Amino acid sequence: MRIPYVPDPPQPSTAEETQILQRIQARRAPRPLQPLDLALLHSPPLADGWNSFLGAVRTQTSLGDDLRELAISRVAVCNGAWYEWKHHAPLAAQAGVSKEALDVVKTEGPLGRLSRPDVLTERQWAVLVYTDEMTRNVHVRDETFGMLKALFSDREVVEITGTVAAYNCVSRFLVALDVGERNGTGPDDVMTH
Repeated sequence: MRIPYVPDPPQPSTAEETQILQRIQARRAPRPLQPLDLALLHSPPLADGWNSFLGAVRTQTSLGDDLRELAISRVAVCNGAWYEWKHHAPLAAQAGVSKEALDVVKTEGPLGRLSRPDVLTERQWAVLVYTDEMTRNVHVRDETFGMLKALFSDREVVEITGTVAAYNCVSRFLVALDVGERNGTGPDDVMTH
């Protein structure tokens, strides 16, 4: 970590900071605060907004767990955010994503140049290719967007896009500050199932 984590347990200095900390702890329960939380809590207002936004992305969309975790895991691979991978690839596996499918997620280079592997459904593949293009290029080709739109409702398209955008924000924060000390380790240094 490039800056020190706040003390664990954190020591809020105001009633408002105490409420922020309680909201973050409630979202994380029964797990303890994570290194990401201990980095964000240097700025309690930022940590509070982050907690609310990422809480909505993680728990309040209509997306299946497999699709959400595939998107998040692909963002992690594209951005070399191995702390993010460590936390989300196992969640993808718990949602039924096979080890072989996770191996596809770990593919180097753009996915759009490949044909859909048999280990992924059409919907999963569309999410991965869209995630890949959004993360690598920001601009998404019309062909890729058309593939996504043909398989998902407008709400789902917005939720997929929001998830990819949110986790690009997360990965950039994690990598820039080296939260969790995972930079340079790669995906094979962590359990994926």
